[in-house]
Amino acid sequence: MSALLEVKDLYKRFLLGDNEVEILKDISLTINRGEFVAIIGQSGSGKTTLMNILGCLDTPSSGTYKIDEKSTADMDSDDLARLRREHFGFIFQRYHLLNDLDALGNVEIPSIYANYPKSGRKERAMALLSRLGLEDRLHNRPNQLSGGQQQRVSIARALINGGEVIFADEPTGALDSKSGNEVMDIIKELHESGHTIVLVTHEASIAAMADRIIEIKDGEIIADNTTKSNEIVNRLQKSTSLQLNPISAMIERFKEAFSMAIKAMFHHKLRTFLTMLGIIIGIASVVSVVALGEGSKQKILKDISNMGTNTINIYRGYGFGDTRSSKVRTLKVSDMYALSDLPFVDSVTPIVNDTANVSFENKSVTAQVKGVGEQFFQVKGIELDEGALLDFSMIKGYTQDAVIDPNAKKELFGNGVNPIGKIIIVDNIPIRIVGVSKKLSSMIGGDDTVNIWIPYTTVMGKMLGRSYLTSVTVRLKDDVDSTASEEAISKVLETRHGIKDFYLANLDSVRQTIESTTGTMRLLISMIAAISLIVGGIGVMNIMLVSVTERTSEIGVRMAVGARESDIMQQFLIESVLVCIIGGVLGISLALLIGEIFGQMSSMFSMVFSSASIIFAFACSTAIGIIFGFVPAKNAAKLNPVVALNKE
Repeated sequence: MSALLEVKDLYKRFLLGDNEVEILKDISLTINRGEFVAIIGQSGSGKTTLMNILGCLDTPSSGTYKIDEKSTADMDSDDLARLRREHFGFIFQRYHLLNDLDALGNVEIPSIYANYPKSGRKERAMALLSRLGLEDRLHNRPNQLSGGQQQRVSIARALINGGEVIFADEPTGALDSKSGNEVMDIIKELHESGHTIVLVTHEASIAAMADRIIEIKDGEIIADNTTKSNEIVNRLQKSTSLQLNPISAMIERFKEAFSMAIKAMFHHKLRTFLTMLGIIIGIASVVSVVALGEGSKQKILKDISNMGTNTINIYRGYGFGDTRSSKVRTLKVSDMYALSDLPFVDSVTPIVNDTANVSFENKSVTAQVKGVGEQFFQVKGIELDEGALLDFSMIKGYTQDAVIDPNAKKELFGNGVNPIGKIIIVDNIPIRIVGVSKKLSSMIGGDDTVNIWIPYTTVMGKMLGRSYLTSVTVRLKDDVDSTASEEAISKVLETRHGIKDFYLANLDSVRQTIESTTGTMRLLISMIAAISLIVGGIGVMNIMLVSVTERTSEIGVRMAVGARESDIMQQFLIESVLVCIIGGVLGISLALLIGEIFGQMSSMFSMVFSSASIIFAFACSTAIGIIFGFVPAKNAAKLNPVVALNKE
């Protein structure tokens, strides 16, 4: 027989408060391949600690431990995990089965981490359970099995990957005598078939079944006796199952981690929902704010477009808010004609503003009266609803005709009366209505303002008796640079007036200001929503940390059967990301619902959702899951296997 496990000068110390306690002292021993060794001692003697070190669940404080002449000190956590899943098998006193899995699932776990294909590992697990008399209990969960049956499941789990060395820690301690004898019969059969057995017990009758008995007291070996000859040992037949290729193995382990995450979430539904709540509110806020900002921006820009997407207004005075503008009377009709000859001008209209009392029969209203040219409606983008618009002959003939807006129609005529051809009185002058416009945008007085448009010649000559204009509006041709056009218009008028007694307002600059303002406001509110996302993420991290604490024992079991640190981290990261992604989906759904309700309640504008904001929301929820799930996942992966395993 060749040496398999070799310990030399081994010590194990623990801190108990401020004091250091030696659990194992100067342990040296060799266990050969194929031996059946019983380690016996009273509770607290250090026998279980020694077994945990031999099984690579724990590490010595000092001394050396070699497996097949390879020192465990030179092995990293993944190397130790490989030993536990491919060479070692564990039978625990308290079984340590996972409650969310049935018997078959519990047995399969080590082979999942060992990268065995699903069909092969399932067949082997079924064969092992059948061999142990559990063929009719394959799909029973641990709480549906007796103690003896649970211990048999743990034995099958220890053997699924071969179990060259079986570590049994008080395997009969929680069983009745009959079940205990059955379990020991199975362990003896395993030894006879070639497995190396290391059994820990405090019962002399159990230890007597072994070939070699090592007695330990107060952390020291006080006796090491071989009781039976062990010269003929069956050569252990190792599992011939083929492992999956790396990519398939990674996918299979991911599926297992994903499945466990789903089960954990459903097992704690309320806690999961409360964890999601912060994410739901944060994502809904971000998406809604972006949609609200986009909807309001599009409404405002549409109103601007209705006024003419590329228009320049020319006003009297030296700048906006100039109190001397009323004294400037140099803006003339001839200026309008001079501007209409410029090659980049599409259309132009003079405007003369007045506020007048307008009446029809017994109804009277104060209205905004504007003297305009025939191109006014083209410049402003005002559409006709009924009748006709003003034309050049009306301008030239100083006719007393007018086009009114829907507000004027409603105030003067009410519903059911056709205003076309009717005569209204504007400041004691009779005016005939020739047309009614469609509803105006709010940007050009479309709310409650009553608007009446009359030929500017009529307003200037018959109503106001003046020769100067209030303003001129120029509409540029498409694809014309408004900045260059402003400079050209300004140069023409300055040449004509000899002084710059006017100022220009470009609607493109208004558009840019609106876009900038709405963008800034959206960014500000989005930052507030982002804070709620961060708060939600912290909530996720806290809950996941609690989950790690609650599931410490499960983590220990998985590590004992060979889970790598990356496997544990992956499982908790998946759970965290799933919580956040589902929270993100619910948050987006809530935002869409808010948008639908808002659309039903408001006729002014609707929330406009963009695919970019939704993709951003998904990216946020995923990032939160990864960022705030990383610390809990890393904490879980870094747990000491033996500490985690014994955590209640």
